[in-house]
Amino acid sequence: MIKKLRLLLLPFSLIYGMVTLVRNKFYDWGLFRSVKFNLPVICVGNLVVGGSGKTPVTEYLVQLLDDYKIAILSRGYGRKTKGFILADGAATAESIGDEPMQFYRKFSNITVAVCEDRVKGIELLKEHHDLIILDDAFQHRRVRAGFNILLFEYQKLLRPQFLLPAGNLREFFFGYQRAESLLITKIPVHLDIEGKKKVLKKFKKGNIPAFSEIKYAALEPVYGESGKQKVSLIKNMKVFLLTGIANPEPMISYLSGCGVDVDHHHYADHHQFSLSEIQRLVRAFEKERDKEKIIITTEKDAQRLSDIRIKELLLNLPVFYLPIRIEIQKEDKVTFDQNILNYVSSHTRNR
Repeated sequence: MIKKLRLLLLPFSLIYGMVTLVRNKFYDWGLFRSVKFNLPVICVGNLVVGGSGKTPVTEYLVQLLDDYKIAILSRGYGRKTKGFILADGAATAESIGDEPMQFYRKFSNITVAVCEDRVKGIELLKEHHDLIILDDAFQHRRVRAGFNILLFEYQKLLRPQFLLPAGNLREFFFGYQRAESLLITKIPVHLDIEGKKKVLKKFKKGNIPAFSEIKYAALEPVYGESGKQKVSLIKNMKVFLLTGIANPEPMISYLSGCGVDVDHHHYADHHQFSLSEIQRLVRAFEKERDKEKIIITTEKDAQRLSDIRIKELLLNLPVFYLPIRIEIQKEDKVTFDQNILNYVSSHTRNR
């Protein structure tokens, strides 16, 4: 019903599309100024609002480029602060955002910073780093990134897509041609040639995307009081799933395939969980008497569960997060990796 109502907004989508088209043309023609920097800048982005796997792709890049001194620069969506902030021991999801917080906790050898003005952020980081990774900045044309990686979620490519506000596209689909590398994410297990052809026909012959799938790791305790737990061990349990991400469907499908009964507590992307919402989750958990039970969340959502009041409610319960990573298909991985490595290594500052 909501999707049908959004179609009534198509006239506004046309206006929005023309504005974005003119804006992009002004940048292409040099009428609007883009700033280019003398160190490698890699942008990870997408064309749609919502999750397409930018966080695990950014983590993939950190591991691929671990010989370099890396800084990740994000806008810090959902934070309650403004301006440039360098992540440190006092950082929280509220001060820098959940995704930057995840990067900071996960990688001790990199710098994580947030700034809504990406030009200013890069200026403050460039002297002490070999390269900058921009999180979700493909439409931030004020920065001329040297290498753009554009992500597309497989299932979304199979459906008609419309511009905002009728749909979720941030700009016309042909905007993908500005990117140096294309990556299809969240592909189904055992995707065959015909399945690939369905999405490949959406791209021009010179723009061949790589394909990747999500891989899940062992469950990790949110509060560190217990060890890792294999997902296979939760079979036949009742799972209380807490998510505040754009697309939880792959995770639900994965857990359901593990033979568990899922009670999903779903909120909008980057949602700041309130005490009453966590209390509702705890009441539902305690009401279950017939099965073994566990609370599972995403790694990104776990960053927003460190508030002391929320922690007090959940501390004595089995609360785990399910880490994910991307795995690029073997036939695509060498080319995908090498294009990135060649760009970074050939830059004048790292030659």
